[in-house]
Amino acid sequence: MTEFLDGYALTPEEAIGTVYPAPPDSAGEMVVVTDLRFHSMCPHHLLPYEGRAHVAYVPGKHVVGFGRLSTLVDCFAHRLILQEDLARHVASALARVLGSPATACILEAKQACMRLRGEQQRDAITHVEAYEGRLRKEGPLRRELWARLGART
Repeated sequence: MTEFLDGYALTPEEAIGTVYPAPPDSAGEMVVVTDLRFHSMCPHHLLPYEGRAHVAYVPGKHVVGFGRLSTLVDCFAHRLILQEDLARHVASALARVLGSPATACILEAKQACMRLRGEQQRDAITHVEAYEGRLRKEGPLRRELWARLGART
């Protein structure tokens, strides 16, 4: 059970770790990391869910090593947390810690709650999106993000 709930021991700042000054000409350029595998635990039924996270941000004051984005996702995923809250927490932490003007976290997951209980929809995949800053509004930046993701979700 430890690997499902060890996220409580880590703050988002610790998960992100060392930040670096954003390159001078990076304003408006988007960083996108896709297919970060994660697992988590639903607080309603105490059943696991697993999937892939797609994380994006526009550098503001700082940038971070790509691997730290996976650590940030796990920092929140390894808690009792709804998929919707997981996406929101990741997008919000990126905006706050990096000083990013635009962040996104898009999650695709298979929920054991849906596969094993009730309707038993074994093939169902849940999709959740969370945006902060300039990505909150539909517009060119969000369209660019979805073009990079290949409109996969």
